[in-house]
Amino acid sequence: MEWSDGKCRCRWANPKNERYIRYHDKEWGQPVHEDGKLFEMLILESFQAGLSWECVLNKREAFRQAFDQFAIEKIVAYDEKKEEELKANPQIIRNRLKIHAAVVNAQIFREIQEEWESFDSYLWHWTDGQTIYEIGETRSELSDQISKDLKKRGMKFVGTTIIYSYLQAVGVIYSHEKGCFLEKQENHGEKS
Repeated sequence: MEWSDGKCRCRWANPKNERYIRYHDKEWGQPVHEDGKLFEMLILESFQAGLSWECVLNKREAFRQAFDQFAIEKIVAYDEKKEEELKANPQIIRNRLKIHAAVVNAQIFREIQEEWESFDSYLWHWTDGQTIYEIGETRSELSDQISKDLKKRGMKFVGTTIIYSYLQAVGVIYSHEKGCFLEKQENHGEKS
């Protein structure tokens, strides 16, 4: 489908949502190596479980405010009172389990940073620093492996489908569809 600006985009990008279009065009699938951004996206993806990414994306700024700009050192120190405050915030997704998981996951994220020197090193070691080009999937052997490892470490809301979506978001997996103006030649011949 060609859009009003003459560009073709992935089918999932809502042409009526400017925020979604910007996310598709400027962020999704771009390799991320900065731990702060990797952490933000991991937390946001965990809130997506059972919901649409568009719903989470529309609340992204509210999440940033509610979660102290995703400053990991602040989030690891959240107590029950702070979790209750978040649960009462109508601007974000107020799921008690997901809010608590964000705190637990922050602690484990920091442990991984200490073990690997950065979360970036941990995440990209799974592909030897290479981007994987594939389309039409919702999980893979790679997302299975990372999900299993993160769960073993104690993270929550990191099932293989969530991790696959996360890997796409941060550019470990590049999945712009055939015909999208951001499709790369490496996609040709892959599953669709």
